[in-house]
Amino acid sequence: MNKKLGFIGCGNMAQAIIGGIISSDIVSRENVMGSNSGDKNLNITKEKYGILTTHDNKEVAKFSDILFIAVKPHAYASVIDEIKHYAKSDAIIITIAAGITINFMEKALGRSVKVVRTMPNTPALVGEGMTAVCSNDMVSKEELEEVLMLLRCFGKAEVIEERLMDAVPAVSGSSPAYVYMFIEALADGAVRDGIPRAKAYNFAAQAVLGAAKMVLETGIHPGNLKDNVCSPGGTTIEAVYSLEKNNFRGTVIEAMKACTDKSREISRNNG
Repeated sequence: MNKKLGFIGCGNMAQAIIGGIISSDIVSRENVMGSNSGDKNLNITKEKYGILTTHDNKEVAKFSDILFIAVKPHAYASVIDEIKHYAKSDAIIITIAAGITINFMEKALGRSVKVVRTMPNTPALVGEGMTAVCSNDMVSKEELEEVLMLLRCFGKAEVIEERLMDAVPAVSGSSPAYVYMFIEALADGAVRDGIPRAKAYNFAAQAVLGAAKMVLETGIHPGNLKDNVCSPGGTTIEAVYSLEKNNFRGTVIEAMKACTDKSREISRNNG
């Protein structure tokens, strides 16, 4: 790809994206620039990936054909105000934070601009991210495909309607946290039954990884996969019964609703 990429913010998510892109050889290191207010993440990014770095967000904006805004949601307004007169007129600007709407970006930039809104998740750090994507009408089909190619360097990416973006954190963006809690709970149960802690985490994490791959690679409905493990009168159905009795699925769905409600609140505030 003969494009220059910029990253304002060099935190964990930006580093995951940069790492995936660099390792894929889609873009050369000299065509990637990142900025960060603090030295620590900037130095880590430069040493680890060999890209251009600076403390100056405006320099990154002037450099970039495709510009990732990789800061926390509360920092978007100030960052956009800082760079809006320096970004290239035909640059594609990509957001990666919850609740940052396309409308917010267009108003903040104060002009017609190509905006792609994304919601990645932290498994991007190990090349297994999941990213939801939508864009405004200024972004051509070919340009969106270029963005998707970049996002797929560190996992999977799916285009959805923007009206659904506030539901994405609950099922993808934030959900790794629930999965980590589940793995921790599985390990705690194993430790209670005498399995050493380190081995317990290995058993639990590999079980979750394997189960996820079964869903993705077989295409079989999760309910059917669950049924296949549940022998009549066996141990698994006893555990499933206990989970259902304690409202396991309802609790998960309620947690997702809370996450979506918070995401919608942030979007309204940035409307």
